[in-house]
Amino acid sequence: MFKQLQDFDDAKGCSMNESGSRISAPDIAGFSNEIPQVTGLTGQEADARFLRDGPNEIPEVPRHPVLQLLRKFWGLSAWMLEIIAILSFVLDKQTDFWIAVVLLFINAILGFFQEQRASSAVATLRHRLQITARVFRGGIWRLVPARELVTEDIVRLRGGDFVPADMRVIDGDLRVDQSALTGESIEITRQAGAVLYSGSIIRRGEATAIVTATGQRTYFGRTAQLVENAHPKLHVEEITARLVKWLLAIVGVLVTITLALSMAQGRPLLDVLPLSLVLLMSAVPVAFPVMFAVSTAVGTMELGRYGVLVTHLSAVEDAANMEVLCADKTGTLTMNRMTLSGVFVQPGFSEDDVIQIAAFASNPANQDQIDLAFLHEASRRDLLVSDVRTLSFVPFTPETRRTESVVNIGGHEIHAVKGALRTVAGLAGLGPEIIASLEARADEEAVKGARVLAVAQGSAGTSLQFAGLAFLRDSPRPDSCQLIEQLRSLGIRVKMLTGDGLPVAREIAHELGLGDIARAADLQAARKAGEICTADLVARSEGFAEVFPEDKFLVVKSLQSAGHVVGMTGDGVNDAPALSQAEVGIAVSGATEVAKGAASVVLTEEGLASIVELVKIGRATYQRILTWIINKVSRTIMKAGFVVIAFFITGEFVISALSMLLLTFITDFVKIALSVDHVQPSQTPESWRIGPLVKVAVILGLLMLLEVLGLLAIGMHMFDLTSNRLDTFSFLALLFFSLFSIISIRERRAFWRSRPGWVLAAALAADALIGSSIGFFGLAELDPLPSGQIAFIAAYAFTCSLVLNDMVKTFFIERLWIEPRRIR
Repeated sequence: MFKQLQDFDDAKGCSMNESGSRISAPDIAGFSNEIPQVTGLTGQEADARFLRDGPNEIPEVPRHPVLQLLRKFWGLSAWMLEIIAILSFVLDKQTDFWIAVVLLFINAILGFFQEQRASSAVATLRHRLQITARVFRGGIWRLVPARELVTEDIVRLRGGDFVPADMRVIDGDLRVDQSALTGESIEITRQAGAVLYSGSIIRRGEATAIVTATGQRTYFGRTAQLVENAHPKLHVEEITARLVKWLLAIVGVLVTITLALSMAQGRPLLDVLPLSLVLLMSAVPVAFPVMFAVSTAVGTMELGRYGVLVTHLSAVEDAANMEVLCADKTGTLTMNRMTLSGVFVQPGFSEDDVIQIAAFASNPANQDQIDLAFLHEASRRDLLVSDVRTLSFVPFTPETRRTESVVNIGGHEIHAVKGALRTVAGLAGLGPEIIASLEARADEEAVKGARVLAVAQGSAGTSLQFAGLAFLRDSPRPDSCQLIEQLRSLGIRVKMLTGDGLPVAREIAHELGLGDIARAADLQAARKAGEICTADLVARSEGFAEVFPEDKFLVVKSLQSAGHVVGMTGDGVNDAPALSQAEVGIAVSGATEVAKGAASVVLTEEGLASIVELVKIGRATYQRILTWIINKVSRTIMKAGFVVIAFFITGEFVISALSMLLLTFITDFVKIALSVDHVQPSQTPESWRIGPLVKVAVILGLLMLLEVLGLLAIGMHMFDLTSNRLDTFSFLALLFFSLFSIISIRERRAFWRSRPGWVLAAALAADALIGSSIGFFGLAELDPLPSGQIAFIAAYAFTCSLVLNDMVKTFFIERLWIEPRRIR
């Protein structure tokens, strides 16, 4: 039999560290749950079984690092470098060959290490998202990581839980979803003696079960994992792929024309082919996979410091675009910690009687907030007698709308019931007039935001007697008002969704500073009238009361149909459909495993302030990625146009394949530092409708092309540029224009409005130093230039990029950039 349960959560909820320490709560004496022939394991027995059987998990098959590294030599960028190396070797250009080989290995090694770093970051986050289980060990209830479960552990299961191991039900009644395992969508019933398989989901009911198998010994051979490896198609990937296609098409046409002219002039194809390949490669985002991986890893790790765990990559970029946040009231905007605010007693009963009866009809093992509120209050008033034993307990269901138990006190059996007013009043046989008066009293409290429960009791052989009403209140979180104001300042509207009645919803909305709240029935009526009516109601209302899960889903879907990016916060099973549908599904601290599994973001700390950080970091990540895209467009136009147009004018290639190869890698990989650049997040939601900014990039690319051609003309006229010196001159011109353009394009306003991060500044300085050293000392076929010419090139590029081009950029962004559409 279960030993006496003396430690439970108080009304503030449960907490546990990762080592599985017991739940911290005040002692509540006077309860014991009768479970036949079961006592639970001691801590020593559990440790011995863990050492014998191992953790309750299926070990992942590690990918061999050598194979991962070898994959970096396979791909478009790697193929082009390999072809260039082969051609250079055939043409006996040893310097070009070795530089191509070195760059090939640098590309592979950098990509490999960044991938390993990102994988480590994801592994760390996954570890923090381990499923926990309620386990009875050593005579007390504990929250234990599911991987530490062992056979013969006693586990308490409730609606919304994942089944973390194979188990046999000891007592209780469950509705179980095994669709993830069998593909069968019909829920099944599981009662005492039935088997529960690892990976199932408890939809309804409560039960106690004993673990029969763990890890690889489970029937289906694996433990259900909360976080799956999801690889959604990201907006940024689609846009980048589209840009690359256009850039390759443009550069391909230019290269084709160049090859045709070269052949017409009688130039050997092998002399022209390496440079043509380099030009094509300049349109390929060589550094983008690394930059995106680093940017995402940095963003997710930074969010991790705020207690935000990202389980889907798309959530970071979608947070930048989020325009509306639909927030579940209970447990999200409010504390989800019920406290007793008052009692309305019936003749023959006292306040203490009502509280004691309600405590008898509560089950401490479930850690339900309503039950804990009564247990905590009864303990505070010293109403829990030491010789009480619970003989049976029937949990709350939407159908019965009550909890009830039979307890034995000193040999006398008492039937205790608590639940919805009409349900309990009907069981107690109250007449319509008395029920109406009680409902009027309940309405007075409901307007103030209280939850009203009726309480009744009876003894063996007697009918139930109505004892009174208990008023519970779930107060708003201290930071909810501040969160709503901060989100509004960021251009995001908040809509509250709750299953509570309209009076409660309006009272809470008033405290939170929200406006009009509508009923879910109004939403259903609007739905029948058509999509336009539904969208209009959703847009003008700041919340809905009396909602069911399908109503929350409908609100999210309606906002998405109107073109908005939607966030949804929640903590319960009923929130899961909406969490899954929203672009940014946020499971708050203490959410059920089903809610966490449906969400793309999980909050691990109390409070909602981290949602603001999610938005800001998401927008900062968006800004960094967008800077890279715009810079890539403008620089590709400049480089490819420079090579081809200079060839048309001079009849020769003014820059070699080696110089273009060095330039491509030096400038591409310095832009990896953009992933950690210091940026100012936008004060309004971002949008991937970046057509206007791409137009600005094309304008800047064409402007830089004209400027660098002008610099070439000046150099050929003023300086004694031999063929190899012309190569060096062109290399430095393109290099300095590329570096200074990064400084300009990283800021939508004037470049001096924000300073680059120290990593980006150091990378830019290192690139400028490396390029200047090559120009001053020479390298292979690149002859050295006088320091005066190098300084002239740098000054010319600085003036054009950070004075003229920056003014042009600011001018066109202000006139072409259209703010993302706002919700009405």
